[in-house]
Formats: sequence, structure tokens, C-alpha cells
Amino acid sequence: MRLSFPCWRAVAAASLAVALFAGCQPPAPPPSTPTGRSASSSTTAAKPPAAESPTESRAESRAESAAESPAKSPVESPAETATEKPAPENTAPTTEKPETNAVMKIEKSPFGKTAEGQEATLYTCVNANGLKLAMTDYGATVVSLETPDRDGKLANITLGFPSLDGYLQRHPYFGSTVGRYGNRIAGGKFSLDDKPYTLATNNGPNHLHGGKKGFDALVWQAEPVQTADGVGVKFTLRSPDGDEGYPGNLDVVVNYTLTNTNELKIEYEAKTDAPTVVNLTNHCYWNLGCAGSGKILDHELMLAADKYLPIDATSIPTGELAAVADTPLDFTKPTKIGARIEALKQPPHETKGYDHCFSLRGQEGKLELAARVKDPASGRVMEILTTEPGIQLYTGNFLDGTEGGNKYQQHDAFCLETQHYPDSPNRPEFPTTRLNPGQTLRSTTVHRFSVDK
Repeated sequence: MRLSFPCWRAVAAASLAVALFAGCQPPAPPPSTPTGRSASSSTTAAKPPAAESPTESRAESRAESAAESPAKSPVESPAETATEKPAPENTAPTTEKPETNAVMKIEKSPFGKTAEGQEATLYTCVNANGLKLAMTDYGATVVSLETPDRDGKLANITLGFPSLDGYLQRHPYFGSTVGRYGNRIAGGKFSLDDKPYTLATNNGPNHLHGGKKGFDALVWQAEPVQTADGVGVKFTLRSPDGDEGYPGNLDVVVNYTLTNTNELKIEYEAKTDAPTVVNLTNHCYWNLGCAGSGKILDHELMLAADKYLPIDATSIPTGELAAVADTPLDFTKPTKIGARIEALKQPPHETKGYDHCFSLRGQEGKLELAARVKDPASGRVMEILTTEPGIQLYTGNFLDGTEGGNKYQQHDAFCLETQHYPDSPNRPEFPTTRLNPGQTLRSTTVHRFSVDK
């Protein structure tokens, strides 16, 4: 049933009131009536057996031989009868307890149109425990993720916007799939086989997150996926030769799965027809208290990293791998994010907080623990496992309360981006980000959610 505009405004107002009562005041206004497709579709299935823990992924040089290119299938509408639902407001969490015998399902709803008239779709996935993941094919973006606190109440724990309009402006990569190259490349230049390549410089003198129109600003092909282990969306994209200055036609597949063991599993795959460089990551901004609940400085963080990459004044690695011991970057034991953050705002540091890549210990392409974060107030815990060699900690240093960041303030969220090191194409001593024809890049990151009573 389609909701009329007055009815939708009433629903949004009610959600806002619930959020205020829950202590997670959203900074964004209620969303406008969604535009685009006139109907949504959903699939449901009975609760399956619980999923097993994710298996380890093997990667010798992060690329494996392969003969086929990834399929680029169009979105397939599920066969069941559809009912339209308006896009949910990102920052207004619900307060009911999750269903312990929920039915897995995926719902599709219109999310808006790009300036070029491309329709964007919102996919809302519910696992067997009632956790809810909302994603859009614009940027293969995580719009919201609702998980329970120690009292069993659901709330959205990642920053975003209630409609496509927020993402169409130059936003801070909220929830986006980032590429071709996540993080920075010095001077926007690198060489492969003695051939120079020039990229856009969109972060001071450097190239950042794929350029002026990276993967976060493109509409991906999307296919809802439902298995015995969970629900999610398979995103596919072709980045043509010369896209943002990068060589080679690059075919990318990213699978996001909300498992029945309460994990957000992200599996990346990429193939090319010419030598190129690739560094894919997700850019979720997390606040385990709930989006809009304030600073994350009291969150307790542990990183499985004994070393980090010192940076220059433009955030480019110097090439050194330095010990974290006796520095503000030591999170080898659980430590409040805000305990030493002010030290990074003073000489000799030149940052507004954490924006550093950490070298994970023991990374040999196996799925291993990289980080653990706990919010003492809500009891929510997030563990991150990855096959990547590095993880970038960013503490929302440039959120400034403006519309471009949905009115969020500095340190209202943190990012933990699993990735290869920044500027690797110019640093042969770093783990390689080169991808050759006939190879397949494979990478896995898992966010595991639980509650500490």
C-alpha cells in the first residue's frame, strides 16, 4: 500500500519522537516523499539453521589466477508480490527489541534519482535475529545498520542520509564502497612498467578514494541475495579503461551479507584486462551508541597492530613502519579513543585526530581479528576481521556540523577501513596493490556484532 505524503510525514514524525525518547536525537529532518519506481518487492523465507563462522580466505599476493570475468547481471526482481514502503530515515533508530524468530527478508523501495535521471534503489535486509541492514545501489552504500544494545533495543549505528539527495552532494563517503583506490596516492601520480599515470588531485595535492567521481558516486548493478546463512546484496560494476585516469577495464563484484550469526560480511572481487592498481574498502562511519548520540571518544578500541605508518603534513606515509609503543597510537590494549586524541592536535603531529593506517600483525591473507570496539554505555561490541594487511582509523575529524555531513560534528563517529597501505603504488616496499590480467583480487572483511552485558 502506498503511503500518502501526509501519512508519511506523520510516520516520520513518530520515528523522530521515538528517537528523542531513546536519547539518540537525529540531526537530519524527516525525509521527503521518495521518487522513482512505483512499487517495491520483497522475499521471505523461514528461519534457517544458524550459520557457521566465516572460513578463512587464502591470498598469496592478494591475486589468484582466474579465467573468467565476473558476471555483470542486471537486478532481478524477486517473484513474490510486492508492496511499496518508503525509505527509512537513516538516523532515527527504532526502540523495539529485535525479533528472536524473525523471518529473513529483503525489501526493495525507491530511493531517489541522480541528476542524470538514474533511479536508485534501497534494499532493506532483515536476518533471522531481526537485525536490519539498509543499502543503496548508489555507491554500493550502507545506509543504516540496526543492532541491539544490552537491553535488546535496536538502533542504527552508522551515519548516513535519509534519502539520495544527501549522497548526491559531496558527502564524507558515508557507508560507501570506495575505489578504485581507497585512501591517498601522493601527487595523484604513479607508474606501472615505467609508464606514468596521472589521476585527479581531490585532496590537497593528492588523490583520494578514487578521484572526483569514484565508485562511491556511481550507480552499481544490484542483485538481492538470500541463502541459508543470511541475506544481502551483490553489487557489480565495470570501471572502463581511463576511468579517473586508471588503466584497464576493471570488473568489480562486492557482496554484502548480513549473516544469521550477526555479522556484516563484505567480499570483494576484481579483474582487469590491463595492469592496474586497486585498493577497495568500505567507508562506514560507526557510533555504537547510535547515530546522532554524540561523541565516540569513550568508545574502547583495541587494534591488532604493533606498528603504524607515520605521515607527512598532507597525510601521505613517509615510508616508515613505526612502533605504536609509547605513542598516542598504541591501541594494543583496549583504550578509550579520546584518551590521547588531543595529543595528535599538537606538534609534532599535524592532524585533527586519528587519520592513520595501522599495519596489522600476522596478516598473510587469512581472515584474522583486526579490531575490537566497545561502547560501555550501550554495551554494543563490534569486532572486525579481515584478510587485508592494514586498517585506517579515522575519527570524523572534518565533520563540522554542516549539511554536507548531515549536521554531524567532529568525532561523532569513527571509521575503521580495512585496506592496503596508502600510496602503495609509489612504495615498492609496501604490500603490492598491482593487479594483472588473468589474476583475481579477492578480499574479505567481517564486522561481528555482539553485546557485553
